Amino acid sequence: QVRLLESGGGSVQPGGSLRLSCVASGRGARNMIMGWFRQAPGKEREGVACISGDTSRTRYVDSVKGRFTITRDNRKNIMYLHMTSLKPEDTAVYYCAAGNILNLDERVYDYWGQGTQVTVSA
Repeated sequence: QVRLLESGGGSVQPGGSLRLSCVASGRGARNMIMGWFRQAPGKEREGVACISGDTSRTRYVDSVKGRFTITRDNRKNIMYLHMTSLKPEDTAVYYCAAGNILNLDERVYDYWGQGTQVTVSA
């Protein structure tokens, strides 16, 4: 069983930055693919970024390329999402997830955190 706990959400003005964290615990967490997803009000949840267990491979949704960076520290079992140049359309609940396939399709992820709210507004 893998448990995930997100933190770091909040409110920020357009153009600002935030860093989300996801602490993973449980057997096998360190070797799993991890990803960030988000769900805006009235919209389906979408994959934002994912990273392999050894950090060598990443994937991003086109809308965040060049603005968001996913990293992980396997010594601490923490994954991060560094978000810059934030836009109002980035407003959503952000979830971290763990699975075994490097993919932005939520269906391949087995474990989920509870989510953290990110609000971008003037």
